[in-house]
Amino acid sequence: MFRANKYFLIVFCLLSNPLHALDLQLSIQPVLPKEQILQAYQPLAEYLSELSGHNISVKAHHNFLAYWADMRRNRGFDLVLDAAHFTDYRIQKKNYEVLAKLPDTVSFSIVTHEDDTIFEMEELVLKRVATMVSPSVGGIRLMNWFTDPLRQPRIVYAKNSNDAAQMVLDKKAFAAIIPTALVGGFEGLYTVDTAEPLPHMGFSAGPQVPANVKAAIKQALVTAKDTPRGQEMLTKINFAEFVTTSADEYRGHERLLRNVLGY
Repeated sequence: MFRANKYFLIVFCLLSNPLHALDLQLSIQPVLPKEQILQAYQPLAEYLSELSGHNISVKAHHNFLAYWADMRRNRGFDLVLDAAHFTDYRIQKKNYEVLAKLPDTVSFSIVTHEDDTIFEMEELVLKRVATMVSPSVGGIRLMNWFTDPLRQPRIVYAKNSNDAAQMVLDKKAFAAIIPTALVGGFEGLYTVDTAEPLPHMGFSAGPQVPANVKAAIKQALVTAKDTPRGQEMLTKINFAEFVTTSADEYRGHERLLRNVLGY
């Protein structure tokens, strides 16, 4: 009788709790220092935790080299918000699903100080050019402009794009590659050239995330702009909205990683 009651209790508990809260990590590409990433994206993690019923925490990385290494080993990449080339890489190589994205596209531009205007990219050979370390989009774009290893700029690594732009204004670097959208925020910069735009950052989920959880997170993201709670979250992370997307929108962009070690 005791064994029968014990069996009944176990079955009852299982049926009463058909779902349990998962612990999921949300990785953000390291476009800011680690501490700032944790602070800046905490409102997004809290919002998704509330609406999905699961425990979602932000995973930050020291730099793009550490980020790339952890991505290849699937360390802390249940959910990810990052650039087009990484999003497509995980779709093609890791069986991830892109759930939503930021609207429109993003591009990167080479800028100099307005007192140091140039007209040809070749004029940057052996000059100090600030960028975030590859495989960031900026770092990769810079190397795509200078494929001859004997005719390249002297790369100066910046903590983030704002830091790279400031290095140019402070004359600590001759040029920098930064998101085009940032150029207008700095007085005194001159745009030399702009790379082909990419789809904006995508929010993707790994194959280890259950389908119903993916669906709940996708719904929470794309409807955020329509609810007071979602609008509050978007204001805190300084995004206008998340929109629907598909793998086709990102297809082909993983080719930017073809010369990156480990690809």
